[in-house]
Amino acid sequence: MSVTELPAKASRAPATGGAVAKSQQKGQQTKAAIVDAALGLATQIGLEGLSIGALAEVMRMSKSGVFAHFGSREELQISVIREYHVRFEEEVFFPALQQPRGLPRLAALFHNWMNRTSIEIDSGCLYISGAVEFDDRPGPVRDALAGSVRTWLAAMYRSVVQAKEAGHLHPDADEHQMAFEIHGLILALHYEARFLKTPGSIDRANTGFSNILARYGSATPLSTLPKKASGKASPSKPV
Repeated sequence: MSVTELPAKASRAPATGGAVAKSQQKGQQTKAAIVDAALGLATQIGLEGLSIGALAEVMRMSKSGVFAHFGSREELQISVIREYHVRFEEEVFFPALQQPRGLPRLAALFHNWMNRTSIEIDSGCLYISGAVEFDDRPGPVRDALAGSVRTWLAAMYRSVVQAKEAGHLHPDADEHQMAFEIHGLILALHYEARFLKTPGSIDRANTGFSNILARYGSATPLSTLPKKASGKASPSKPV
């Protein structure tokens, strides 16, 4: 049989739209799983401790397979920061929006934050650990981290302003100072409970918030505000 008589090789049929969409969906699911695993690692060892190799081992993937989804270690770190921010908003910010503007919403923000913090005493807060790692290291990772923190603090500040506008605070209350003090309670809680393992830190943070409300003047009875985070989380567990 001559070459010209050989049967022609069938050409591969082009991928259908459905097959392409399915492949893209699978790729997105894989990337989401990688980010989830990376976030778990980052809360334990920090953003700086993340590496393509370590993540590939956890995911039981090749380094090239993990790298293909991000392109660089830096982009992986930024993806983790974004995911952390999304979860933070879902647990802390959006539920608080169900409360009326003013002190009820501000209290909900704080107590949702406290509920999350009571868990992060064991697992770690990416905002705080990341600030320690990147406070003096300019670049895209620091920018992404700082941007997320600023977004959250701006939401807290807006709630303080709204509480003042609603008449729940003294007319001369300093909104910036009040927001600063509330943020300070969370930072102190992490330091005391997670680093020093001081018993009763959660209760002290809750008391601190009540004192802030009393000092700046609340027209809303505390009994009508969202319940405080429980102090049952043990600050004595290892980090």
